Amino acid sequence: QVQLVESGGGLVQPGGSLRLSCAATTIRPIPNTMGWYRQAPGKERELVARIIGYGDKTYGDFVKGRFTISRSDAKSTVYLQMNNLRPEDTAIYYCYAGTSYWGQGTQVTVSS
Repeated sequence: QVQLVESGGGLVQPGGSLRLSCAATTIRPIPNTMGWYRQAPGKERELVARIIGYGDKTYGDFVKGRFTISRSDAKSTVYLQMNNLRPEDTAIYYCYAGTSYWGQGTQVTVSS
């Protein structure tokens, strides 16, 4: 039974934007901490963004103001708006919730 469903990945040109969504389909209550990690080929998984409640947000150093994490508990969904994407952002992006739940991953490819 899939509990975190991700969407929004794809191919985009450098400088473009994507919005990732992660819906917690069956997890109740919604964990206070939700976020995104990513993993590029040959690299370790790294934190992209984390949100605790609605106001406490943490970003990886490489984000540099380009990404914004948000959530809607009414929709049981966490979002990652990614702007000014770079080729080095190419990776599989994984959503997580709490300490136990992970999504299946969505591919983001930034290439011209």
